[in-house]
Amino acid sequence: MLFHVRMDVSLPHDLDHNRRAELIAAEKDRALELQKLGVWPHLWRVVGHHSTICVFDVPSNDELHALLSSLPLWEFMRVEVTPLAQHPSDLAAQP
Repeated sequence: MLFHVRMDVSLPHDLDHNRRAELIAAEKDRALELQKLGVWPHLWRVVGHHSTICVFDVPSNDELHALLSSLPLWEFMRVEVTPLAQHPSDLAAQP
């Protein structure tokens, strides 16, 4: 199943600088790991925001939730998920 996911990150202003750097590095490592596994095939930055638009390709809602909650910045995120379905006019889906 494909899911469109928007993640808005809001780190506390008083978060220790070293802790902030550790979290951001860990988030990058986890994102790269999930991309290499093929479950996070698309990832874009939203211009002017600390936000990301992604496409996840996982078998279930539960697996998506497990992956999202495994992200190091999870506790600082607001996440919006939209399940996606094939569009009948999509040229890529035509035989």
